[in-house]
Amino acid sequence: MTYIVNEACIKCKYMDCVEVCPVDCFYEGENMLVIHPDECIDCGVCEPECPIDAIKPDTEPGLEKLLELNTKYSNIWPNITIKKESPIDSEKYKDLEGKLENHFSPVAGDGD
Repeated sequence: MTYIVNEACIKCKYMDCVEVCPVDCFYEGENMLVIHPDECIDCGVCEPECPIDAIKPDTEPGLEKLLELNTKYSNIWPNITIKKESPIDSEKYKDLEGKLENHFSPVAGDGD
C-alpha cells in the first residue's frame, strides 16, 4: 500500500502534508503535489494533515488512475520538503468538481 494525492489538491496545493512527511516523498507540480509510491513508507501521517482530504490510501476503490498520475509525475517533478504558501486563490477552488479534467497542469513546480 501507498498513499496518493487526489484531484482535490489541484489549484489548492496546501502543503501541510509536506511538513510532516518523514521520508520526503512529495513532489511539486505547478498546481498540485504528488506522492512517489516507491518512497512512501505508508506511515499515514500526511493524510490527516490535509485540510481538503486530498490524500488517500491507494487501496480505496477507483484510485488506479490517480496512482498512475502520482507515479508518473513523481518521477518528473522536483522533490519538495519545505512547506510553502498555497496559491492565493486556493479557497476559490477547494470545493470545485472536475479539477483533473479542467485544471490539471503537467508543468513542474519549483521544488525546494
